Amino acid sequence: MANEPNTTHGSPSWLQHSSRDPAAARKFYETVLGWTVSEMPMKDGSNYPAIVVGEAPVGGFSPMPGDGGWLAYITVDDVDTRLAKAKAAGAVIVSEAMTAPGVGRMATIADPFGGRVALIDYTKA
Repeated sequence: MANEPNTTHGSPSWLQHSSRDPAAARKFYETVLGWTVSEMPMKDGSNYPAIVVGEAPVGGFSPMPGDGGWLAYITVDDVDTRLAKAKAAGAVIVSEAMTAPGVGRMATIADPFGGRVALIDYTKA
């Protein structure tokens, strides 16, 4: 059975970049890596700049300014359960669990070693 990143627990499934200047970051990576970035329509009527490799979106650029750099999204079987386990193991909750309509349930943690990851369950959209 093939590893499907959006349904396989523990699989990296999305990359998101945030910076103080999202448009400049997008242009930088389009130039350096030759990425195609397409506007992906969202359910709320906005667009999300998605990185497309081949024919599949694999990540994107946060349209909101921030200074987090790259954030990996890891598919999990249950965001709330995994969030509780992460907290018990010493993680700091960066963003509490929330449901993004049309995307899924997600939360962001900082592990005790300085790394940040987002946990996501796409089935809870």
